[in-house]
This record gives sequence, structure tokens and C-alpha cells, in this order.
Amino acid sequence: MTNEELMENAKAATRFSYAPYSNFKVGAALLTEDGELYTGCNIENASYGATNCAERTAIFKAVSEGKKKITKIAVAAGDGSTAYPCGICLQVMQEFMPEGTILLEEHGIIVSYSLKELLPKGFTL
Repeated sequence: MTNEELMENAKAATRFSYAPYSNFKVGAALLTEDGELYTGCNIENASYGATNCAERTAIFKAVSEGKKKITKIAVAAGDGSTAYPCGICLQVMQEFMPEGTILLEEHGIIVSYSLKELLPKGFTL
């Protein structure tokens, strides 16, 4: 799957977002080591700590089905802005895709980052 196709899947996932508090809809699409596609969206809650980001939704879906090696994830905001992953999501990525690629759209251009670039001192065992 191309980076463009993965980003389109991330954008499509924003339509399932539940964001009544922030109105900031985010979608994510990832590829596992064996080429499986998983998507996720952000799911907010009145108790903000119970909110889950799109990236973690997609990762947890994959892991819950036995896919623990992720190679690439695309993240898209429904409003077209850049949706940089939060620290919690980056740390979850450290667990399941330490050598993976993160795709973001910046000013209409797909930009590729390594996890090390966005989380240079991630916690590992």
C-alpha cells in the first residue's frame, strides 16, 4: 500500500470520530508487518482521561487481533490540519513500532517521520 493510500484510509476513518467536546476529528490507519490494514478514530468522553486517540484506537485494534509488529501509521485530522501524535500515542508506538514510520499531512504534503524523530527518548525496558 502506498503512503497516499494509507493516508486516504486515515482520512476516511475521521468520519467515525466521536468528538463532541473538541470537534477535532482524527483518523489513523496502520499497516502491520504482514501487510494487514487497521484503522481507528478518536473517541472522546466527558471524563477527558477516558478519551482515546485515533492512533491508539488503531494500534489497540491490531494488537487485540494478535498483530504486535506495526510498520507504518498515517494520522489525519478531519479539518485538514496536521495531527501530530500526542506523547501517550508516541509511547504506545514505541512499544509496537519502534522502527516504524509515522505519516502526517503538512500543508497538503505527506511527510514521513521516524518514531525517533518525534520521540527521541522513548521509554523502553
